[in-house]
Amino acid sequence: MRRTAFTVTVDGSYAAWLALGHGTDGWFPERWTLDGPEPYAVSLPGGQPEEPDSEVLPLSDGRVLIRRRVAERYALSLLYPAGPGTGELPLGAIECPYLSLLPPAPDGTSAYALVHGEEQTTLWRVHGGVSGPELLATVPGHCEGGAWLDRSGRLLALDRELEGLTKAVVVDLGRGGETSPLLQITEKSNDRLLLAEPDSGLLVVRSDAPGVDRLGWGVLGSARPVRFPECLLPPDASLTPFAAQPGQGLSPEGCSVAFRVDRAAGSWVGVWRPGRKRLQQFPGPAGWLAGAGLWTADGELRLPFVTPGVPCGLARLRLSEDGTPVMPGEAGEDAACEDAADPEEGEPAAVPAPRPVPLQQAPCARTS
Repeated sequence: MRRTAFTVTVDGSYAAWLALGHGTDGWFPERWTLDGPEPYAVSLPGGQPEEPDSEVLPLSDGRVLIRRRVAERYALSLLYPAGPGTGELPLGAIECPYLSLLPPAPDGTSAYALVHGEEQTTLWRVHGGVSGPELLATVPGHCEGGAWLDRSGRLLALDRELEGLTKAVVVDLGRGGETSPLLQITEKSNDRLLLAEPDSGLLVVRSDAPGVDRLGWGVLGSARPVRFPECLLPPDASLTPFAAQPGQGLSPEGCSVAFRVDRAAGSWVGVWRPGRKRLQQFPGPAGWLAGAGLWTADGELRLPFVTPGVPCGLARLRLSEDGTPVMPGEAGEDAACEDAADPEEGEPAAVPAPRPVPLQQAPCARTS
């Protein structure tokens, strides 16, 4: 049995999570190396098992940052392989009610965290600064989530709850933590950012602006409205985006997005592109760590899995010309994954180049 909180670095080189030791009840950090011919895992156990609420974050140099709760403090350390054991470098501690790590930073070496208070949230750099944890910004309200909007690591989007509404905001680390609106589809809607792809500017959002809570998409800086495709509202299923294809430049309509599709019978994989009016759905590999994976720039979706015979596996999948997911067969032949959705026929009309205006000025629209 293993934890499914599986985090991958931005460049896709490493991943980390807490694993359950074989034959024991103790959790220990485990680092996966993903950028070689075959993935492999390295255990990073400490002197005693970790608490199940500890968090780990992989860095692009192969070290793993761990956040542990110790009484009323949160202690931070770097873990790394050291011969037959585990090396540990303490980074300091923050005394607070609750601290959560943010997703991996674009530079691969810095790490950030949120400290959640009753009326405000503080943003900290916990690794990569001058020395020790460093307070960067204070944001009124309760903030959650976290998505990087650029490759420089300057613009961080957070979902902020303030005065009964949740809106996505941007914290500009280049301007002393200045906070500004990102999503405001209507004045009284709850607008959350679920995923951002910095190269294309694609944003996947969740909002109740259409009257019910549903998924939509927009483009950072675009004059076009936030759109809410019907294919992203399947019956009796819940969709959660977990990876978007990088390297698409100014082509957000061609950026592939992977979803975890949760149904009563279990979790499937969904693949969607804004330029296509369909959501492809198919079973993940046996032992898939549901909700974990990454895209490569050339369009390969990689899904981590664990089985009794394969303790560290990575299934590789591509999309055919018509958008059908294709996975390599055991004999080296390609086998198309079956589409479990009800796709709509036809291709969308060409989309004109958008004008660069703030996304919060764009209205909402429904699309098929």
